[in-house]
Amino acid sequence: MQDEVIETKQRYRIHGWLALSPMLVFLLSYLGASLLLNDFYKIPITVAFLFSSCYAVAITRGMTINERISVFSRGASDKSILLMVWIFILAGAFAQGAKQMGAIDSVVNLTLTVLPGDLLLAGIFIASCFISLSVGTSVGTIAALVPVASGLAAKTGIDLPFITAVVVGGSFFGDNLSFISDTTIAATQTQDCLMKDKFRVNILIILPAALVSLVLYILKGMALDVTPEIGPIEWPLVIPYLLVLILALWGMNVMLVLLIGLVTTGIVGTLTGTPFFSWLGAMGEGIMGMSELIIVTLLAGGMLEMIRFNGGIAFIIKKMTKHIKGKRGAEMSIGILVGLADLCTANNTIAIITTAPIARQISQQFALDKRKVASILDTFSCMVQGIIPYGAQMLIASGLAGISPVSITTSLYYPFCMGICAILAILLRLPRKYS
Repeated sequence: MQDEVIETKQRYRIHGWLALSPMLVFLLSYLGASLLLNDFYKIPITVAFLFSSCYAVAITRGMTINERISVFSRGASDKSILLMVWIFILAGAFAQGAKQMGAIDSVVNLTLTVLPGDLLLAGIFIASCFISLSVGTSVGTIAALVPVASGLAAKTGIDLPFITAVVVGGSFFGDNLSFISDTTIAATQTQDCLMKDKFRVNILIILPAALVSLVLYILKGMALDVTPEIGPIEWPLVIPYLLVLILALWGMNVMLVLLIGLVTTGIVGTLTGTPFFSWLGAMGEGIMGMSELIIVTLLAGGMLEMIRFNGGIAFIIKKMTKHIKGKRGAEMSIGILVGLADLCTANNTIAIITTAPIARQISQQFALDKRKVASILDTFSCMVQGIIPYGAQMLIASGLAGISPVSITTSLYYPFCMGICAILAILLRLPRKYS
C-alpha cells in the first residue's frame, strides 16, 4: 500500500537525462577514474556504487528522505536480486568447501589429463557452451566452472582474467539459446512465437560468433607454451563436481544444485580425511569472500530502481523510437532499446520484459518477423549483459576468481562477436527467410 502511495505521489518528477545520470556517475567514478589512473583496483566498485546510489536518492524530488529510501530498498530487495544473493552465498560456500577438501586440484588434474595444452582454452569454451545450453543459466555455468578455470590458470600460467573470460563468454551461448533459459522464455512469450522457431533464427545469427570465438581460442591455445606438471587424480574428490555438472545438465534449479554439491563436499571431505570443522570454516570463508559481491548487487538493484522510478528507462525508450524508418531501423532500434535497458537494469530478462511491449508495437508497425524480433531481444540483451562489469555473471566470476570484473571484460571474445553478428544480421537482412 505504501509503495502505491509513493508511486502516485512521485511519478517521474525528474525527466530525461537527469533520470539516467546516476548511471553516468557510476561510469565516471569507477570506469572513468580507473582508466585515468590505469588501475582498476584503485577505486573499489562498492564505493563507486555507493556514490551513484546516494546521488540517485538525492536527485529524486517531491518526496521525503524516508520515501526515497523506500523506493531504493524496493529495488535492492527485488526477488531477482535476492535470488542472486542466495546463489552467490551458495556458490562461495561450495567453491571454498571444494577447495578445502582438494576437489578443485583433482578436477584440474583430470582436465589437464583429458585436454592437451594447445586445446585447453577451446575445450573450456566448448564445455561452457554445452553446460549453459543444457542448464539454461549463465550464472550456474560460471559458478561451476570458474573455480576449475582458476585452478588451471595457477597450474599452467595462463592469464587468470583471460581463462575466466573464456568461461563467462561460453556461458552466454546457452543463456541466449537454451529452451529453459529465462531470456528465451521471456522473448518468445512476449513476442508470441514458438521457442523452436526462435531457436532456428537465433542459431543462424550467433553460430558464426561461436565458431569465430572457438577458432580464436584454438589459435590462442596453440601459441601458449603450456607444459603443466599433472598431479594425481583422487577420484572420490571429483564426485562433488561431477554431481554438480550432472544435476545441472539434468535441469535442476541452480540453488538446489549448489546446495547438494555443498553437502556432498562435506560428506566426501570428511570421509577422505578433511576435518569437519575445517570444512565449516572454509564455507564461512567462501561466504565472506562473496560479501563485496553481495553489497554491489544490493546497491546496484536499488540504484537501478531509482532510475526506473524516475523515468530514465521510459525516457530512453521514447527517445529511441521517435525516428524509426524502415525495417533495418526498426530492428536496430529494438536491439539498441533492449541493450540500453540491460545497461540500466543489469538483468537481461528484466530488460527483455521492459522493452518487449515496445518491440511488439514496432514489429507490427513495420511488419517484422516476430521470430527474428524475439532473437534480437534475446541476443542484444545477452551481449550487453555479457560485457557490463556490474552484471551478476561478471560479478560472480570476478568474486570466485578474485580479480577485477573489468579485467575480465577486456578479455572477452564471444559476447563481442555475438554483438557484431547480430548487427550484421540486421544490416544485411539475414537470415533471408526471417527478414
